Amino acid sequence: MRKVVWAETALADFEKSIAYIARDNPMAAQAVAKRLNDTVQRLAKSPVGHIGRVTGTYEMPVRKTSQIISYALGDDTIAIVRIIHQRRDWKQGEWPQE
Repeated sequence: MRKVVWAETALADFEKSIAYIARDNPMAAQAVAKRLNDTVQRLAKSPVGHIGRVTGTYEMPVRKTSQIISYALGDDTIAIVRIIHQRRDWKQGEWPQE
């Protein structure tokens, strides 16, 4: 199993997403946070996402959410780079604009 490393950008994305959901539905926010964390742990065991839109990354949609995990692989690590909502304007080769 690879060691999971979270980039500051990914942590900020995670916190913003969960806080946004929690404003209307705290229980849904907890469920999404759990799904995100569970998906990251599965990726650490078996990184099965597809080639990402940004060079050097891969992407994995998170089941039953609107989130995509963007990650990069090292020899023994998986770096969680961003957590992005599927409806964001996300062009090939660049990160979504805030």
